[in-house]
Amino acid sequence: MFKTNEYFDGKVKSIAFQGQEKAATVGVMAAGEYEFNTTEKEKMSVITGELLIRLDNDDETRTYGAGQSFEVAANSAFNVTVPADCAYLCEYG
Repeated sequence: MFKTNEYFDGKVKSIAFQGQEKAATVGVMAAGEYEFNTTEKEKMSVITGELLIRLDNDDETRTYGAGQSFEVAANSAFNVTVPADCAYLCEYG
């Protein structure tokens, strides 16, 4: 039913589920810096806190706060800086 995921020595944790329209994860990130790789398109929504995002092949870092979203292309990477612990929703496809 639900699958739990843990990354970066437990600093990023999520619960995966199948929504009505697409698969998603909801999770938390501890303050820090992370790099993620994608296999399919992702839409990330910040629930609490803020994320500083630098997409693959982009020199600019953008800040997203609670209630804001950004998209990441399939088969790419993105860097995340988390100033303080936060929560997020990631929708796939």
